[in-house]
Amino acid sequence: MTALLDAMRHALAVDTPAVLVTVARAHGSTPREAGAAMLVTAAMIEGTIGGGRLELDAVARARAMLAEAECEAAMDVPLGPAIGQCCGGRVGLTLERLTPEVLSQAEGRAAEAEAARPAVLIFGAGHTGRALAAALSPLPLNVVLVDQRGDALASLPPGVTPLRSAVPEAAVDAAPQGSAFLVMTHDHGLDFLIAAAALRRPDAAYVGMIGSATKREQFRRHLAREGREAEIARLRLPIGGSALRDKRPEVIAAMTAAELLVCLSKGQVESLTDPLATDGGRCNSGADPEGDPAPRHAAAT
Repeated sequence: MTALLDAMRHALAVDTPAVLVTVARAHGSTPREAGAAMLVTAAMIEGTIGGGRLELDAVARARAMLAEAECEAAMDVPLGPAIGQCCGGRVGLTLERLTPEVLSQAEGRAAEAEAARPAVLIFGAGHTGRALAAALSPLPLNVVLVDQRGDALASLPPGVTPLRSAVPEAAVDAAPQGSAFLVMTHDHGLDFLIAAAALRRPDAAYVGMIGSATKREQFRRHLAREGREAEIARLRLPIGGSALRDKRPEVIAAMTAAELLVCLSKGQVESLTDPLATDGGRCNSGADPEGDPAPRHAAAT
């Protein structure tokens, strides 16, 4: 959405006529959901409403509006044989000539959508933490990368918020309702503190930790000493599942991003007790290959 808004602002700034095409209604099987949009000028397109014949026809209609100086139009498109698509759904489109008011309305909708995005807190800005932040940055999530080391939080991808904290587990309590927590610091004791804090939150949408079957057992004992052993069922360890035995940070990040997005999109917290999370002997990594050591956090191990 950021690229689309930037294109709208630029078009207005240089006085380039443009039309904003928005999916107003989406019924049945459709390429995109309501709210998807694209900007059309005589020479370029920014954004997409799903591609295919639907988009081609919408672009043609928008450019006809530009040629004829129309301000508004609407399209009601059944996605069937008549347009060479077999989705079977029906899409309602609105087409509006770009004006400052249209831009303001789009900015308001974007701000509302961004505020409603789930929060994802990644604890640990090592190789895997940074790879995961990069994988999540283009997704509709509010991503925060938490670490004690300021240099580890430099040069993050766009859309990722750095949070330097001497007490990273405190960020768990401050996180918005329904947040997801992914734990992969340089210190297993610190991992346990953060994960235990996250599991205290019944509203946590996801709690995951990088590690092995041995680390999971150690953490189970840690919880048992506090009388909280049953909470281990809510922990995803290893993150990303164990179907793929690959320890490369980018691969772990891709698997975890997919797992997390499915969980947050469907709101299925119960999916975290998937047998893959507890399949002994398979793991992403026994410990994150973080590189530079940092002072150990005083924690129970």
